Amino acid sequence: RVNLVNVLFTVMDKKNHFVVGLDKDDILVWEDGVLQKIRFFSRETNLPLRVGILIDTSNSVRGRLRFEQQAAVDFVDKAIRPGRDRAFVVSFDVEAQLVQDLTDNAGELAESISNLQAGGTTRLYDAIYFSSREKLLLTPQPEPYIRRALVILSDGVDNQSEHSREEVLAMVQRAEVILYAISTNRTGMKGRGDRVLKRLTRETGGMSFFPQAAKELGRHFNAIANELRSQYSLGYVSTNEKRDGTFREITI
Repeated sequence: RVNLVNVLFTVMDKKNHFVVGLDKDDILVWEDGVLQKIRFFSRETNLPLRVGILIDTSNSVRGRLRFEQQAAVDFVDKAIRPGRDRAFVVSFDVEAQLVQDLTDNAGELAESISNLQAGGTTRLYDAIYFSSREKLLLTPQPEPYIRRALVILSDGVDNQSEHSREEVLAMVQRAEVILYAISTNRTGMKGRGDRVLKRLTRETGGMSFFPQAAKELGRHFNAIANELRSQYSLGYVSTNEKRDGTFREITI
């Protein structure tokens, strides 16, 4: 039985700037339209991170891989704090491969990213499923709470996975993972892959970015790092005592 509902959330103003000075009395939360009593509240600017960096190394990204590698290395250097945060790296083409296990060593992470080579078809869904289940599904939940996120570099096209998109979403939500995606589609036209990335990130509370040039990658990685450092956490016990296994809509 899970009675306490934990929610991580980010607050932004109309200019998309993070609002980081709020207190418990500034927040209201509804579940399926019913106001709930907040039992716990904290500013989670210092929570430990567990971050998976998933890099598409299929043939479709061959010409852009070098720029993506450098942006990912810079992200690791800025976002991962030694002794507190840990990250891992998964590449995916004909298979999803763990190229660097969880570590707080930025040098090891950077080396694993820099050594990636492009080639083959794409198993995006399998890579997300593997990363969530094997690296980020924590049972029982740790104390203090650990924020878990996957940062995906891909065009969103999947042509080889054994797992479906719905199976992937179910596993990601079970593991309480936030998905962020940076599209590698540079055609200037939104395709099926971009729609896939939007849905995956929207369903998990993350964000998608669609850079038009390689030089924009660093800015988008910085936006992800800033969001992970600007979150709040609240907990409430639902007034709805039904245990029917259905999802409920939370409004903050």
